[in-house]
Amino acid sequence: GGTLYLDEVGDMPRETQNKILRVLVDQSFQRVGGSTKVNVDVRIVSSTARDLERETQEGNFREDLFHRLAVVPMRVPALAERREDIPELVTNFVSLISRATGLPEREIGDDAMAVLQAHDWPGNLRQLRNNVERLLILARGDAAEAITAEMLPAEIGEMLPTTPGRAGGEHLMSLPLRDAREIFEREYLKAQVDRFGGNISRTAEFVGMERSALHRKLKSLGVG
Repeated sequence: GGTLYLDEVGDMPRETQNKILRVLVDQSFQRVGGSTKVNVDVRIVSSTARDLERETQEGNFREDLFHRLAVVPMRVPALAERREDIPELVTNFVSLISRATGLPEREIGDDAMAVLQAHDWPGNLRQLRNNVERLLILARGDAAEAITAEMLPAEIGEMLPTTPGRAGGEHLMSLPLRDAREIFEREYLKAQVDRFGGNISRTAEFVGMERSALHRKLKSLGVG
């Protein structure tokens, strides 16, 4: 009895897929080197980051095993689809990592959190957790101070989404103040709108603007 969890089934080699299918069909298996059948009565829970339907069509995953596993499929949204969860996740990771490693439990400032929320996180929770741990190890400044965007290591501070016309610091320094400010405002506000999933009310609250004023500003900057 009980539950058997199979992690990342989409990465299983063909030989392992064959063995898993045989166990599911026969509800029994033989230990390596043994001759006695062991009956199996478990609930199978499996997960994968791959598109198993596509993997099946491409011949990388057994179709019969796919149908055996996909009885009650559940899709967990990618982290990029639920950016509003990132602050709570980061706070939790900071606490867990600090207890496990003895590192100071640093507060993450709003501007640093905005950088983390703006990133797409293709590696989802695992990638976010690894970067939080790296941040706690490498962040400069007093341990009692909140970690700000300026304190982020370069590899983390560069996580803001890139745009085709993104201007580097050297280019901005060569522009008149008005032009440089417009470029910065456009990229900053676009990142914040993306961060809050297009929710203008939440974006306005975070950046400290009235909703109507933010609408006008976005329109004037061509963001939308």
